[in-house]
Amino acid sequence: MDLKTRAKKRIDADTQDLVALSHRVHATPELAYEEHESSSALADALEAGGMKVERRAHGLETAFRASAGTEGRHVVICAEFDALPDIGHACGHNIIGSSSVGAGLALSDLAQDLGIKVTVLGTPAEEGGGGKVDLLEAGAFDDADVAMMVHPGPMEVVDLPTLAISHLEITFHGKESHASAYPELGRNALDAAHISYAAIAALRQHISSTERIHGIITHGGDAPNVVPKLSKVRYYVRSKDLDSLALLRQRVVRCFEAGAHATGCEVEIADCGHPYDRVAMNPTLGEIYGRNLEVIGRSALPTGAVERSAGSTDMGNVSAAVASIHPLMSIDSLPAVNHQAEFAAHCISPAGDRAVTDAATVLAYTVIDLATTKGAFEQVRAEFESGAHA
Repeated sequence: MDLKTRAKKRIDADTQDLVALSHRVHATPELAYEEHESSSALADALEAGGMKVERRAHGLETAFRASAGTEGRHVVICAEFDALPDIGHACGHNIIGSSSVGAGLALSDLAQDLGIKVTVLGTPAEEGGGGKVDLLEAGAFDDADVAMMVHPGPMEVVDLPTLAISHLEITFHGKESHASAYPELGRNALDAAHISYAAIAALRQHISSTERIHGIITHGGDAPNVVPKLSKVRYYVRSKDLDSLALLRQRVVRCFEAGAHATGCEVEIADCGHPYDRVAMNPTLGEIYGRNLEVIGRSALPTGAVERSAGSTDMGNVSAAVASIHPLMSIDSLPAVNHQAEFAAHCISPAGDRAVTDAATVLAYTVIDLATTKGAFEQVRAEFESGAHA
């Protein structure tokens, strides 16, 4: 029995458990750094499947590290499992986590034959905070040769475009007063937020097509008859890379400063979590993944077909440190797309369940090809060191 047949046999045998795991995580959506049940469910599955599991790995309460193999090249498969406020797993991290478990278990059976080490790394807080950046800084990827994961979406894309992002929290401090009797004694923090919001709306006319600015007001006051002394907003600022992101961030910050200046308020601007880099997809890894996608009967969009539909991920920071891929796998959700409630429903549909095992299979096949093709690891490394990316 060849290696791919053995991997597929293991994934087929685990299919019922992997789908049940995906549904379990989907049914208990947890926010960044609070994913205790989801993290535990994934770690339990890996441990039950025969991998050595370290919980609370690298100082993060909801991170884990499952390993197999003792020597050779080191492959890291990232598992995400956090959800979004209100709309739960509308980005499909239940599929990511369970498919990474499936791939890891299949490869754990083959690690000795392939001469590799395999790690399934549980990475919290992708939707905000940046758990992978925490893990990078803690040394979780220090000896990794490659890192990979598959993200569900409305279409099949190997060379998924992404943007660098900063997460900002802005607090305006004003002065309360009776809004009718003594308005002249107040300094309206909500007006400061409103002026900043309008300034950013005007700024959007003059930014690049690869840049995005979007935000919400999270606190706007406490009572209509009291001049708001406090307002808070959260904004995401995105651009094509970290250098251009820094420049755009400066322009956005000036909008907040203008709102404060115009209303006589004070402003505090803080970063929430880590900035994310864009994903630099390794060409050889992407090519191998794409070939194996076709092997299982899927067909990706042509290279470069998707340009404007770009989100952000802390996998970008990983790709700056380790040769990586972060492709998108279709769950046939259109017209529903990521971060819609309708998309969350598709993440436990028959197509969503199929993506769990298909993603596990393609990841396992990609690693098998990488490990059994002479010079493939060396080529991946050379591309990474030269800065080549798709």
